[in-house]
Amino acid sequence: MSKRDYYEVLGLTKGADEAALKAAYRKLALQYHPDRNPGDKAAEEKFKEAAEAYGVLADAQKRAAYDRFGHQGVSGAAGGQAGFDPETFGDFSDILGDFFGFGDLFGGGRRGGGGGRTRARQGEHLRYDLEITLEDAIRGMSAEIQVPRAEQCGLCKGTGADANDGLTQCATCKGRGEVLLQQGFLTIRQTCRTCSGRGQLIRKACAKCAGEGFQRIDRKLRVTIPAGVDNGTRLRLANEGQSGTNGGPPGDLFVVLQIKEHSVFERRENDLHCTVSINVAQAALGTELDVLTFDGLDRVKVPEGAQHGEQIRIRNKGVPYLNSGGRGDVIVNIHVKVPGKLSREQRKLFEQLREVLPTDTEPQERGLFDKVKDYFM
Repeated sequence: MSKRDYYEVLGLTKGADEAALKAAYRKLALQYHPDRNPGDKAAEEKFKEAAEAYGVLADAQKRAAYDRFGHQGVSGAAGGQAGFDPETFGDFSDILGDFFGFGDLFGGGRRGGGGGRTRARQGEHLRYDLEITLEDAIRGMSAEIQVPRAEQCGLCKGTGADANDGLTQCATCKGRGEVLLQQGFLTIRQTCRTCSGRGQLIRKACAKCAGEGFQRIDRKLRVTIPAGVDNGTRLRLANEGQSGTNGGPPGDLFVVLQIKEHSVFERRENDLHCTVSINVAQAALGTELDVLTFDGLDRVKVPEGAQHGEQIRIRNKGVPYLNSGGRGDVIVNIHVKVPGKLSREQRKLFEQLREVLPTDTEPQERGLFDKVKDYFM
């Protein structure tokens, strides 16, 4: 059976550039790849046909020969499978890797020492929980913390091997860090599993880290806590997490804040609530109180006839707004305390008051909603 024209196979004309070649091949490879068409021999043949066509037309020398002499001009290349030369297909990871996860199989990834394919990886992020007081959250502070983490061994520089003669060449990949595998009609580059792409194996472990390549270190750090933080606020310290591997950057450290409960104030967003008790005479006649805030004493006036549960607001003495101007308020909740046990003199005074104070024994007038509800029932 005669072969189809390679340009026809890819749906292109002779003047197609490299980008058009790649786009056309990508489309056909995705459509007819055996992984997407298991057991479909027709799809497999079309995939092989497209790969062969691309293998010829993507090579400038082979393409020139094909344009001049047709299939006869390239019939000897790679035993008639001109499209499967590993050098020609060094860009397979470009074309198929993102779609089928072949980046490593076709040599994708970052080259490490010895020509290997080991990828550089960022270190893990770390979390540190720090408990502070409410006053620290209001004023801001600087704290020294001690964070345990794994750091690259200073003696072996992370190799895990003795510095003098601890490494030996990997016999499987001959120090290249990768092996070539023949899978059907494809020749595939794959990271060497024996040495994990390093090209070398540890013959003698580092005496300091016992071959791990890292050590546990307690690192002292200073963290600045701005005014206005709250429970759960996260502070990021860049590059203070675990060390990266194979030349990758370190991770970050996240300091998560927890605010201790205060004995007097309760925080509600940026306001601080406290409760102050007064007696019935102070509530009736009015009084002045000294309230201790985080900025010192503040004198507040309780008006005559103050009722239980009323609030008095002290402006701009609460918690600062994080990373912005202004502060919340201090809110004083009035608690009218009725004496439980009276002296003889106190009882006499209260009996006199009972005689002169007005007594409201009528039930409180119901609201409009209750009246409307009764009307329709």
